[in-house]
Amino acid sequence: MDPRRSEEDIAEVKGKALHFETTTTAPLGISQEDADFLANFPDDHRKAILRKLDWRLVPFLALLYLVAYIDRANIGNAKIEGMTEDLNMEDTDYNVAVSIFFIPYILFEIPANTILARFKRPSYFIGALTVSWGIVMTLTGVVQNYGGLLATRFMLGVCEAGFFPGAIFIVGRWYLPSETQFRISLFYTSSAMAGAFSGLLAYAIAKMDGIAGVAGWRWIFILEGIASVVCGVACVFLLVDSPAHSTRWLTDEEIKFLELRQIVQHGNSMAARDAEKKRKWQILRSVLLDWKIYTMGLVFWGNTAPNYGLKFSMPQLITDMGFESADAQLLTIPPYTVGAISAMVSGMYSDRLTWRMPFICVPLVVVIIAYAVLFSQAADLANNIPQCYFALCLACAGLYPVTPGVSAWNINNLSGPTARAQGVGYMNAIGAVGGIIGSYMYLDRESPQYPTGYGLSFGFAALGIVSALFMEFIFKKKNRERDQMSEAEIYEKYTEEQLGKMGHRSPFFRFTL
Repeated sequence: MDPRRSEEDIAEVKGKALHFETTTTAPLGISQEDADFLANFPDDHRKAILRKLDWRLVPFLALLYLVAYIDRANIGNAKIEGMTEDLNMEDTDYNVAVSIFFIPYILFEIPANTILARFKRPSYFIGALTVSWGIVMTLTGVVQNYGGLLATRFMLGVCEAGFFPGAIFIVGRWYLPSETQFRISLFYTSSAMAGAFSGLLAYAIAKMDGIAGVAGWRWIFILEGIASVVCGVACVFLLVDSPAHSTRWLTDEEIKFLELRQIVQHGNSMAARDAEKKRKWQILRSVLLDWKIYTMGLVFWGNTAPNYGLKFSMPQLITDMGFESADAQLLTIPPYTVGAISAMVSGMYSDRLTWRMPFICVPLVVVIIAYAVLFSQAADLANNIPQCYFALCLACAGLYPVTPGVSAWNINNLSGPTARAQGVGYMNAIGAVGGIIGSYMYLDRESPQYPTGYGLSFGFAALGIVSALFMEFIFKKKNRERDQMSEAEIYEKYTEEQLGKMGHRSPFFRFTL
């Protein structure tokens, strides 16, 4: 049957079954029978499927992201437990060790996500990545010199590069735009909890100092690396891949519902999406030349530069307030907890409204306020500890909602598995450049005032706000232009085959604001 049905039929499919607003009107790539199936699918059953999916997918992604972030950022905990002294590190050696992680992380994000998109079982690929970075982390605990530390940090970047964009890609395979940010927020908050949990773990593990003749900071790397290996093995059995590979816990009817709503959302059939995979180099070229990806990367910088700077330096910042290293490890917990709560609340309301921009810009305004307080009070830190510690909590409250918001906004506005995989990978690669910048923002020679760190964090947050406002303006403009084209005009200008290949460039596609 011709998939080009009446506007009324399409509206019924959207409103009654799919509950999303930024979608295509044709060609949907499904039959009238499938459209009727979606339109008549019980709402309570739809909600039950999503609840079932939420419990299967999100907690395990959160666990994997927790161990990934702990392994990435625990170098800050190891630093105040004596790592720099034992490895004879001087001046900016620590900053170099932190930043070298991001070089392969940036270079391998697109290749890793492109490979992931070709896997029928992404759990195998993600599991292999997790095991590999766990092994590297364990080996970090036995390095004997600064060169060894640089080598393991570099390899950690190689192994972790594919995980976060891969997780975003997997979420996009299961959920619609109006459902994505809250789910991304749920597992991304584990990065905030990683900061809290890492401090707690480091506090406990550091007590093992001297056991078997091994320094406490080495035990931090060894034990946390072993935990990652265990999670990687479990990934093969616990991470859900796609509806088609979920027959153990989904019925045939539920699988059909989940697959059809994705087809309707992206406006092309499975055949068109399979054909897209064969054009991966053409799609990669279009992604690399898409200025919107670069602008979204600037929005991402508003978070990544100050966020990584704070994450790698928070234990040191709290130590500079006059606390002992053990107390400093514990005092990292409240700011990260505040950040986790903020991200979840922001994601929930952003999905409810399906509106990304304000839930990026408002948190970044909070970041600006936080760093303005830190900058103004840092000259007399000893007498301003309550204000400065509160500002650290405020900074986390503003920083942690931004990454889920940007990630959801980006994947909501890309269509097709290859374009999504490459677009998400590339945007994350651009954002990771902020991690390199963040690695050098807090210099030991500027302690405890850190004018460079606080000033750059302020500036990058402002850049993120301006870029997000600009992106929404452009998306609104493009949506208005597409609204002015009738369906008849579109079919006069394009064939079905051309429309199927256009993805988010299709005049039927509407951008999420």
